[in-house]
Amino acid sequence: MTTTEPGTAGPETTRTGTVKSGAVKSGTVKASTVTVRYAGGEERRGPVTMGQANMIRCMLRDEPEHINIHAVWPVPGGTRTESVIDALRALVVRHEALRTTFPHAPGEAPREQVVAAEGAFTVTVLDHEVLPREAAGYADAVARRDRVDRFHLDRDFGLRISLVALDGAPVFVALAASHAVTDISALSVLEEDWLGLLAGRTLPEVTAFTPLDLAAEEATPGGLRRSEASLRHWERIIRTGPQAMFAEPGAVGTEVEAEQLTLRSLRGARALARVAERTGGLPSTVLLTAWCALVAHRTGQSTCVAAVPTSNRFLPRLARSVNTVSQDALLSLDVSVPSFDALLRKTWGAALNAYRHSQFDAVRLWDMIDAVTHERGSRFARDVVFNDVSTLPAGPSADDPDGPALDVVRGPVQVLPTRVLTFVHETAPLLRLGLWVDPALFAPDEAEGFLVGLVRLLEAAATEDVPLAALTGVTGVRPVERGAGWSRVDGSWVSSSEVADVLSGALGGVPAHVSAGPTAEDGLTAFLACGDSPLTPAEAHAALMDALPGRPGVLAPRRYVIVRDAPAEADRTSAWLRQRILREGAGRDRRR
Repeated sequence: MTTTEPGTAGPETTRTGTVKSGAVKSGTVKASTVTVRYAGGEERRGPVTMGQANMIRCMLRDEPEHINIHAVWPVPGGTRTESVIDALRALVVRHEALRTTFPHAPGEAPREQVVAAEGAFTVTVLDHEVLPREAAGYADAVARRDRVDRFHLDRDFGLRISLVALDGAPVFVALAASHAVTDISALSVLEEDWLGLLAGRTLPEVTAFTPLDLAAEEATPGGLRRSEASLRHWERIIRTGPQAMFAEPGAVGTEVEAEQLTLRSLRGARALARVAERTGGLPSTVLLTAWCALVAHRTGQSTCVAAVPTSNRFLPRLARSVNTVSQDALLSLDVSVPSFDALLRKTWGAALNAYRHSQFDAVRLWDMIDAVTHERGSRFARDVVFNDVSTLPAGPSADDPDGPALDVVRGPVQVLPTRVLTFVHETAPLLRLGLWVDPALFAPDEAEGFLVGLVRLLEAAATEDVPLAALTGVTGVRPVERGAGWSRVDGSWVSSSEVADVLSGALGGVPAHVSAGPTAEDGLTAFLACGDSPLTPAEAHAALMDALPGRPGVLAPRRYVIVRDAPAEADRTSAWLRQRILREGAGRDRRR
């Protein structure tokens, strides 16, 4: 196989062929593979970081197209293919994460990472006679295609790189990335470095933490204390907050096939800047406040609980780290305040508290979550995610500098384990957001209306404080209507009839009745008519907990009452209370 050596000017290609492209309506695509060798790094070895361990756990469990990530980098006009590839080689030498693999025994999760001093990677060149009209969308599809195969952690290079060209001139770099070596933030840092290299700039020395630097810092007494504090922060929220933001009719399943919506709005950016000027808040905090207010308003919740993944880069040594630093910061924001300005004053403290508690041992975190949710009778749902990458390094925007006043465009469909996912890409000069929402909960016009409502809220707050009680009129976004049988129990919205149906089904059709206490703190009581079977509260609780995933409107009863026969009036609590009780209890015994 022909390869290129470090420092040579012109790569040679291998396996060249001509193929038809389904995305191109005329002409052909020449596909060739360039093998690029690199050298000059330092060989190192050490433990994985907490973030790497967390992502590796997901990679071993989830479908690759759901956990792998991708990016498209526009190539500046006039750039030669050789220059693109030379800059990619320099990136690999510069950043240890790109030279990292994770050796491990079959069936075990990696605990160690190895940084190579030299090696090789490949670039697939797709040279087109004619590019599709939506060339950027085509490049995005190329990158998405490369996400679908699993990365072999012990041997694969962490990037799958395709170079989309037109008559030999490179137009886009489309890449898929292993989430074990990079996150979205790291890809932004890489893009900025790559553009600097293409421009002939001398890049400053890397001072951000490498993965091995971060692993060493996490193992210090201070790092271990931060991890313990993070576990306590998460436990408090999971023990007391809503088990799911979107607990409502229609919310079923653990994965959502959602269409991307992209908002581009000059109006939104200008309003955001004016709110920040009027209130003295940071634009990022203002936007988070508006988003949380609208999510909580739509869901009828008094607290907005959301995962905020990129937030743990607020430390200077992590801001530009090429690494999978991203671990969720779990934000819990009490929105039971009278106005937008009052909420804004609370948001920064709540966000900072979440950011500070976003480094943790993922295995211990999930052990804690399993224990707490079994005891509480809940199911932690990471159903709302807000990922603000607008402050990360980025290349020149491909958007029209004038931009639309307000435009919402529909894009590709993606399967996600969330109900609402928001990416903030830009806040100035355009407000540019990507949004995915569960179509079972948002009709198409409602999904677009949510984005429009966000802009309207910013415009209203730009001139004066906005009462939160007025959000429906200000934004056009209406709270969900849950209907009869729904009540707030232990901080969560719950359907008593759905709890009874799920509990009955989990126990093979045992008649069940569930009633809520007179106050939210009293919880639920379940009545079960077991006949001659020796059903216990612990068995009933265990069966319901196994059936909880994908049912955010179901919370386990605090008390299980086992009777022999169901009363004639099976839907009346008073009738069940007249039955002879065989057994009763909380059912929280973990021994099964």
